[in-house]
Amino acid sequence: MSIGASPVLSVVVPVRNEAENVLPLLTEIAAALNGRFPFEIIYVDDGSTDDTYARLQAAQEQFPTLKIVRHRHSYGQSTAIVSAVQRAEAPLIAMLDGDGQNDPADIPALYDRWQAHPDRERLLIAGWRANRQDTSSRRWASRVANWVRSALLHDHTPDSGCGSKLFPRALFLDLPRFDHMHRFLPALVLRAGGAVESVVVNHRPRGGGVSNYTNLRRGLEGIPDLLGVMWLIRRGKVPEYLP
Repeated sequence: MSIGASPVLSVVVPVRNEAENVLPLLTEIAAALNGRFPFEIIYVDDGSTDDTYARLQAAQEQFPTLKIVRHRHSYGQSTAIVSAVQRAEAPLIAMLDGDGQNDPADIPALYDRWQAHPDRERLLIAGWRANRQDTSSRRWASRVANWVRSALLHDHTPDSGCGSKLFPRALFLDLPRFDHMHRFLPALVLRAGGAVESVVVNHRPRGGGVSNYTNLRRGLEGIPDLLGVMWLIRRGKVPEYLP
């Protein structure tokens, strides 16, 4: 893209201790989007203690549309996403995890699906990892979590936890914000009167480094989060306006 052009899409990538994955993922994002439309890339370094920030700084010469947001401490993935969306210049957001498991080559398909929808200003396109490249224990835990979440929240989304998502910036900023909200974006969008469509995306083994999460940690954190989102849905109201 030309540096002076206003971006159509902001690619948001929250990271913590992902130094090994910075340059490979940036290269893939640029390859997937160069020549399609103006875009920017926003990385949020959420209190990394490795060389993540140094790698990002070094990459700015090669990727002039890269913006870096740096948190003094680690505040969690949801807060990092909010920090990036608040600073985004584009009206549309594409979200990726920073570990390389989400494939940037899927972004154009998510964008085309969003663009074709008649009510796209209130639409979330959610990735669906139909063929997950994770350990058997993680796949099993994800299936259980998705089943429980879908049964209780009725979000009609087979893979709410997939990091590949695309949505209007204004829609996201209308949603309630809390720690771990990124795991419940489909339910929150439906609560706000929006729509959700799932698209099968590629899923890959982790590029490098180690995960910041364990199945036990996700499960223990997920129970109060799920109860909180259920409360929000019960208390939420979307008015219908008369002409």
